[in-house]
Amino acid sequence: MSESEFNVNVGNDYPELRQEVSKLCERFPGEYWRNLEDQPPSGSYPTEFIKALTEAGYLAALIPEEYGGAGLPIRGGAVILETINACGCNASPGHAQMYIMGTLLRHGSKEQKAYYLPKIASGELRLQAFGVTEPTTGSDTTQLKTRAEKRGNGYVVNGQKVWISRAAHSDLMLLLARTTPKDKVEKRTQGLSTILVDMREAKGNGLTIKPIRAMINHSTTEVFFDNLRVPAENLVGEEGMGFRYVLDGMNAERVLIAAECIGD
Repeated sequence: MSESEFNVNVGNDYPELRQEVSKLCERFPGEYWRNLEDQPPSGSYPTEFIKALTEAGYLAALIPEEYGGAGLPIRGGAVILETINACGCNASPGHAQMYIMGTLLRHGSKEQKAYYLPKIASGELRLQAFGVTEPTTGSDTTQLKTRAEKRGNGYVVNGQKVWISRAAHSDLMLLLARTTPKDKVEKRTQGLSTILVDMREAKGNGLTIKPIRAMINHSTTEVFFDNLRVPAENLVGEEGMGFRYVLDGMNAERVLIAAECIGD
């Protein structure tokens, strides 16, 4: 079978975008990625590649223009990730910067969006970590045990998350935690809330990140919360509605990661 018979048609829409992404990826050939595999875990993250994607505006593709992004539809974002992987590069170390912000965009306050989104678009702030999965709850998110208890003008967070990719390379985490005990809600999907955690301030002050060495190219971690204090204004959307917000965000995640698989 000839080499051409192995080629997969990954689409022909957005031709200029595909061409520009391909040009960027040419700067990061196979040797670049192989060298990363030879590095210790602390040095295996493709920092230069993610910086290049950020500076080119590709990780801000889905952020509206009014906040400094490109304002592309989700298909445009999918084309970017698809092309990256089709060129032999790896989009997964940076793809979350593209979709986690969707929860903030759709459900955040006017003030939150005005403050965070331009900084995420420029790369000044990295929102790469999504704190949902836990070691004892399996696939049933409603059973999560991480608590965010309202105290005074903020929340106190206690619990543990696991398989949290890129937490060591992110400034912010979108955290899903229970703010109302299960025995005090009518449905177990209620009482869960989404909270932005500034990990730059939290590390060493109630937040501990431990790398998991079992996965390659995902920089995945365990994250521990021990009386971590988070300001009340970091609540995204309505308290108790976080489960719906997370499902909403996962729809975009599925589409975008599927595009990466097509590129592969």
